[in-house]
Amino acid sequence: MQGITVVVAEPKFNLGQIVATPGALELLSDDPHTGAAYIRRHVTGDWGVLDDEDKQENDFSVENGFRILSAYMVGTRKLWVITEADRSVTTLLLPEEY
Repeated sequence: MQGITVVVAEPKFNLGQIVATPGALELLSDDPHTGAAYIRRHVTGDWGVLDDEDKQENDFSVENGFRILSAYMVGTRKLWVITEADRSVTTLLLPEEY
């Protein structure tokens, strides 16, 4: 019998305080664990549905201390996760709340 290999991705940056807007909270209200899953993806470098150029910009931002933006589809709606350049706060929000 073969063993299972589990790869655990390490955080790439500090998140600071984690906050969410009313729209994000409503979008994620059906499953409270969903928000944590998107934060985990964000902090480990899974930038979601961004195009390749924006993903490269995020990689650069991690290394150079700039703002980091991830985008994920939650059903038919988009959720943004933004970590500020000073790493003091990470916000879950809807694009229209920006």
